[in-house]
Amino acid sequence: MSGINKVILVGHLGKDPEVRHLDGGVTVASFPLATSETYNKDGKRVEQTEWHNIVLWRGLAEVASKYLQKGKLVYIEGKLRTRSFEDKEKVKKYVTEIVAENFTMLGRKSDFEQSPTTPTHQSSETKIEDEFTIGPSDENGDLPF
Repeated sequence: MSGINKVILVGHLGKDPEVRHLDGGVTVASFPLATSETYNKDGKRVEQTEWHNIVLWRGLAEVASKYLQKGKLVYIEGKLRTRSFEDKEKVKKYVTEIVAENFTMLGRKSDFEQSPTTPTHQSSETKIEDEFTIGPSDENGDLPF
């Protein structure tokens, strides 16, 4: 039996998505996401914030770059990935990221309405529904089961 690698986060963007275009025209966007929880310690309210590295690919990255901004509240579903790289001093480093499979913009609808300078073209790989859910489109409307 296969394992399950599923992450669900609700948090605020720490900065605007950083978008890169790789060889072959592949788009990738990344940003930090802050999730916070509050608890009582010795009768005092304590807030603890965790920072998560979010990565989005292709059409999802393009939509994120158009609609997400620093401070916006977003629901993200994805999976954990850990990768390694060598820094400038040839020291092996590891980073754990959440590779987003879809996201939903939370908050008031007016927070995400397009300004006159925002393009209205959308990738055929993604769609924006009335509730602002972003993910792979299913043009046939078929369910996966």
